Amino acid sequence: MKKISLVAATLFFGVALSANAATIATVNGKNISDTEVNDFFAPMLRGQDFKTLPDNQKKILLQQYIIQDLVLQDAKKQNLEKDPLYMKELDRAKESILVNVYQEKILNSIKIDPAKVKAFYEQNKDKYVKPASVQARHILVSSEKEAKEIINELKKLKGKALEDKFSQIAKEKSIDPGSKNQGGELGWFDQSTMVKPFTDAAFALKNGTITTTPVKTNFGYHIILKENSHPREQIKFEDVKQGIENGLKFEEFKKVMNQKGQELLNSAKVEYK
Repeated sequence: MKKISLVAATLFFGVALSANAATIATVNGKNISDTEVNDFFAPMLRGQDFKTLPDNQKKILLQQYIIQDLVLQDAKKQNLEKDPLYMKELDRAKESILVNVYQEKILNSIKIDPAKVKAFYEQNKDKYVKPASVQARHILVSSEKEAKEIINELKKLKGKALEDKFSQIAKEKSIDPGSKNQGGELGWFDQSTMVKPFTDAAFALKNGTITTTPVKTNFGYHIILKENSHPREQIKFEDVKQGIENGLKFEEFKKVMNQKGQELLNSAKVEYK
């Protein structure tokens, strides 16, 4: 579960510059630093640092930031801060922020008993499970005959020799465009990810072995190499504790807000026209 936040993200041009900020552009005499660009695009970057992005991506974001800043400058030149539409939108934004602060204060006042969090985990353990998964490669061909020929070519190989040859054949003969250039690599998947015949065959293999008969699906005939596997695993309480607490807190928050809203409605003089 994701951390709950009811306060809308608000972006400002006037961000405080850190001591190590570097000027990366100047627009109409105004310096623009990498730090303020990073802060502006932070919600979109999701933890990435603007400074570490490839040069072409940095250039695109910087240009977007400059255009946004130029629009802001032009709006100020046109004295739009005194425009009635601006004042109306500003009042609306202030009211929205005020409601968010009101809700945030109520949310922060809610405390969840640790015993309740633990009890929820124990009662819902089946929901906190990492399913069994395998890591595999495959070669997909259109005929059973070709699949059997490839199996005959591979069946006497083991270890790295098998992996290398399998990868080579996948690149040369596989008709799966999504994996052939990666040597047939499919990555990790669980039993709900692939079609059943493929999944059943992959999970039945031992690590480091291939299917000895072609696996038929609607896509064609597969030869599968099982590289690795993980058994079904119970997720530890400590790893989901915060998420459970946030979920219970939010459920309690909804109850409190519904009750508060009803109380305010009951105490207000409302006339429906």
